Amino acid sequence: MRQSRTTKQKAILEEELATKKTFFSAEEFYVILKNKYPQIGIATVYRFLHEKVDKNFLHSYTCHRKALYSLQKKAHVHFYCEQCHVEKHLDIKNVDFLKNEIPGEICHFQIDVKGICKKCQKD
Repeated sequence: MRQSRTTKQKAILEEELATKKTFFSAEEFYVILKNKYPQIGIATVYRFLHEKVDKNFLHSYTCHRKALYSLQKKAHVHFYCEQCHVEKHLDIKNVDFLKNEIPGEICHFQIDVKGICKKCQKD
């Protein structure tokens, strides 16, 4: 296994990552970094985030076909209306209904639910 080096850029990335309290994309992370440290490139940001996910230090989710990241073990749940195509993020914290179905411990999860929203049901 390849040993990861500690560099000035990694130290900068680590410092900025520690400030993250919500979901963020690699692009959002890069824009913040680029304003403070113009020498850091987008490829460096992607490599850093992928390494953190591989080491289970960072959690990765998919939203609008883009990767989102979080330091916390959060749920990422969407409801998509198949008629009006509105998307709503849901805040679901309890997954007890899945515990007996999963052959292991749940770390974090992402669920996409599709259906017809109440507004479209009335129309």
